[in-house]
Parts: sequence; C-alpha cells; structure tokens
Amino acid sequence: MVAIGKVVFTSREHIIALEARGKGMLGVTLRYPYEVRKEQEYFEDIPEPKITKDMLDLATHIVETKTDEFDPKKFQDQYENAVKELLKKKQQGVKREPAKVVNLMEALRKSIEVEGGSKGKPPARSVQHRTGGKKKAARSSVRQRKAG
Repeated sequence: MVAIGKVVFTSREHIIALEARGKGMLGVTLRYPYEVRKEQEYFEDIPEPKITKDMLDLATHIVETKTDEFDPKKFQDQYENAVKELLKKKQQGVKREPAKVVNLMEALRKSIEVEGGSKGKPPARSVQHRTGGKKKAARSSVRQRKAG
C-alpha cells in the first residue's frame, strides 16, 4: 500500500508516492499526465534496423560474456574523489602546478610545417575573392562619410 501526496521541489509541485520500507519511507516522484508521452512520439523517426545474423550472434555473445551480478562496491564517484583529494592537498598547503596553456594558432602553424605546409602557395580562395574586395572598400568609405 502506498500513500499519494504532493511535495514542492525547485519551486514546482510534484506528486509523490510514499511507501513504508523497513524502518523508513521510500518516496517516488510521479509524473502528471501532460509529462507522459507515448513511446511512438519518441521513436517514430527511427527506421527499422536491418540486423544480419552475424551481427545478432555477435551482440548475443557480448551480452552473454559481459553479464554479471551488479555490485555497487565496484563503482566509485571519480569526480567526487578527485575533488576531495584536491581539497585535502590544498589544506596541507601543497601548491598545484599551473595548467599548461596551449597557443592554438602556434600549434596549428607547427602542424602545417610538420606536414610540409603550403609554403609559397597562395590560398585556394582569398578573403578578398570571397568578400569582393572593392565592395568592402566602398562600404567602409560610405561609413566614414556618414560618421564624419
């Protein structure tokens, strides 16, 4: 047997189902009808897959060999552990090495040089060609006349 109630989270009212569990209570938030959509609405654009027997056999093999009992002790929150470690080092006064900043333009230039780059070759299309260099100059002189 469960009790149905209402609770407010983040300035919004939710329906909640409360169930007695041992010495405590389990609360499960439920959805209003307008929040529930039929699965066809989510999956209608997905085409029917064409799965070969080989692919099905391979997938079955993977699932069979990787299936195991769930043990939550095998999982750790690596982000939380890293933050705790960082805080512990900071409390001990250990200085962090500053992050290495990479100049992307310089890295691109070096990459082009290593690959033999386009030294001496003009670019395939210049900026002037794309923007129409004469029009750009005409527009800037119009701006200057209006401003002055």
